[in-house]
Amino acid sequence: MSLSLNPKALKGGLPGIRQFANQLINYPDAINLTIGQPDFPTPESIKQAGICSIEQNLTTYSHNAGVIELREAAVAFFKEKYDCHYNAVDEIIVTNGASQAIDSVFRTIFEEGDEIILPAPIYSGYEPIIQFCGAKVVYLDTTDTNFQPSAERLEKLITPKTKAVLFNFPSNPTGATISHEQMDELAKVLANQDVYIISDEIYSENTFEGEHRSFGAYPELKDKLFLIHGLSKSHSMTGWRIGFLMTSAKLLAEVVKIHAYNAICAALPSQYAAIEALTNCKDIPSEMNKQYIDRRDYVYDRLIAMGIEVQKPTGAFYIFPSIKKFGLSSQEFAIRLMKEGGVGAIPGSVFTPYGEGYLRITYAYAPSKLKEGLDRLEAFIQTL
Repeated sequence: MSLSLNPKALKGGLPGIRQFANQLINYPDAINLTIGQPDFPTPESIKQAGICSIEQNLTTYSHNAGVIELREAAVAFFKEKYDCHYNAVDEIIVTNGASQAIDSVFRTIFEEGDEIILPAPIYSGYEPIIQFCGAKVVYLDTTDTNFQPSAERLEKLITPKTKAVLFNFPSNPTGATISHEQMDELAKVLANQDVYIISDEIYSENTFEGEHRSFGAYPELKDKLFLIHGLSKSHSMTGWRIGFLMTSAKLLAEVVKIHAYNAICAALPSQYAAIEALTNCKDIPSEMNKQYIDRRDYVYDRLIAMGIEVQKPTGAFYIFPSIKKFGLSSQEFAIRLMKEGGVGAIPGSVFTPYGEGYLRITYAYAPSKLKEGLDRLEAFIQTL
């Protein structure tokens, strides 16, 4: 007797970023600029809050939606920073990172045959889960609009099959942000459409120019908006796995069911650490951003000096230079850069077909590492 597996699982694989990054184990001397993870340690007071919760035996389950103190701290934070108004009792849940929030939302709303619009290029972790839910991705090309989604193009893509539109700004992989004027146009279109809006704003605290505006600041969108956030990037807490999902009480009641069966709750020590992050460490992201901006400017200037076409990022900690001039596919370029140049970076094709011809470089690394990596990149392109 031969046991079978879910064919959708068999078709899938590790996220494209990880598939490529994992190859670097075979090149131990390569400079790794692949993974989007802050290189700063978690701030000391946040670590101590987690340690204190363990010492006080706060290591049990919490409410499925998270401890009320954290939910209150989170809604207060998002109200103060981004003018988002949610009720701590029934309009927010704490998840195991933003990734689990995304998965829970997808599995709550999608039915077989549904369509979702993604501005592209975009983070590679969304599409496999969408497909696992039986839905189909429709791309909104942003490569000729400075990586900002056009409201006019979006409206033309919406059909009776469209169940949702997803945004991820500041953007992974491009580092682009949406101007306030462009967001107003997008909100105007979406307010008149019968579609859900999923806004992954995990990098909002890593906004370098202007102020981040959240889709949660538009009251007319609240009844169909899923606002996703977390502390991984903002407070250098990737391993603590704390995310947030905010939406209307009616929608949240359904998502909590999926979340409860999937994870029960987020780890309690991490939740208490998160309270400290959102109350007494609100200035930490801006301190980190000072260094990110210095690193961004250095990487951008070096790439321009090499004659590489690139848009200056205004958020997150990624830069997305064009490598089209070299006549190689992004996979070929990245593999040769790794093997011959000793630098790990992610091929743009990982981020949908619209990322072909680009390379994602992460600058969340020490300046000395960035210098060595760019020195090697410069030497490599001189061989092409």
